[in-house]
Amino acid sequence: MEHILKYFPELTEVQREQFSQLETLYPEWNARINVISRKDIDNLEVNHILHSLGLVKFVRFTPGTRVMDLGTGGGFPAIPLAVYYPDVAFHLVDRICKKLKVAQDIAERIGLKNVTIQHGDVKEVKGKFDFVVSRAVMPLGDMVPLVKRFIASEDQNAIPNGLLCLKGGDLSGEVQQFKNQVLIDDLSSYFKEDFFKTKKILYLPL
Repeated sequence: MEHILKYFPELTEVQREQFSQLETLYPEWNARINVISRKDIDNLEVNHILHSLGLVKFVRFTPGTRVMDLGTGGGFPAIPLAVYYPDVAFHLVDRICKKLKVAQDIAERIGLKNVTIQHGDVKEVKGKFDFVVSRAVMPLGDMVPLVKRFIASEDQNAIPNGLLCLKGGDLSGEVQQFKNQVLIDDLSSYFKEDFFKTKKILYLPL
């Protein structure tokens, strides 16, 4: 909790307890199902929870915002975001059922009421969302055609509706076709841990 509280001191007691539970429940599940790399589970707080919360530093979702997490795996970035935003609806989608089972169980055990889970392909998803979020799921050029139809036309946040991706490394080739539209934000400007030196947020209005 040390790193989370350093950057998010405004958390309520309920949120603090929920984040504390995440730090217990994910390692428990990871011992049974490899949701997070076994070499990386000791870095859960910074590399997974805090990384997910990087989106909070970029845009503050208004109550009632609808967010789809595409390729959520065990619930990143959506579960930490759902803790931070209890008045925002998160729809978690993945094709790997066993990882979704982890996300579902953890969401229920920490008392999240703003999370829904869908197993299957993104093409089976129905409804509209203000934002689609993802964490290192697929290249931008592959993702945009899949999610464009889900983006609602009416904006209710400080930035237009669109796609928010957490990525790392050299993204110059990936963003080339969107270079006049995409905004790249360095997470190292918000978080000082070494992990974030190469981590970025890609925002593409759609």
